[in-house]
Amino acid sequence: MNKIITLIQCYAENLSALSVSKRLGTSYVSIQKHYEIFRFLSAKICEEEYEELADKQCEYEEYFYLESSKKLKREAIFDAHNFLSFDYDEHIYTLIMPSLHIYKTQMIEDQIEDSYINEFKKFKRENKIIKVSKRLNNIVRFWEYFEKSIVKYKGVNNDKFAYFLKEFEFKYNHSKDDTINLLIQAYFKVSLKR
Repeated sequence: MNKIITLIQCYAENLSALSVSKRLGTSYVSIQKHYEIFRFLSAKICEEEYEELADKQCEYEEYFYLESSKKLKREAIFDAHNFLSFDYDEHIYTLIMPSLHIYKTQMIEDQIEDSYINEFKKFKRENKIIKVSKRLNNIVRFWEYFEKSIVKYKGVNNDKFAYFLKEFEFKYNHSKDDTINLLIQAYFKVSLKR
């Protein structure tokens, strides 16, 4: 139980699995598996909170994320992650959109890849202008937090991106102490059911 609580505290402090494994003298794979469980629980808590907020009015914005190492690569637009960010009274909720990657083959076969890339570049330019000139609000603050936080992972697999997005949503919406307490409650509640 103490090990789990320690790992939850490390997760809440944004310590990497590798640094925690070195600090505790434990297997990296073991820490990584626990972090995956914590991400799953973070997503579950976010969904439960959304259910309570869904009837309230909200603001939303569309956002796309592309790793900085890919931003200059023309064909990398198909690797971009597109998601909606909702602000329910200073509480962020994210909804990931379908990946563009699934359309890449069809666009190449239909020979419309170039026109799509050109349209996407235009969208990026317009989106950047809007984002820079837009007032700083809770959604923009979340995007900045997300961009700053995800960099430490040096690339996230597409199939796990949604869980990382939910991790940052969860941590953004809660203080470190609340993050720890909510995860401890959720972890041991799930563990008791096993």
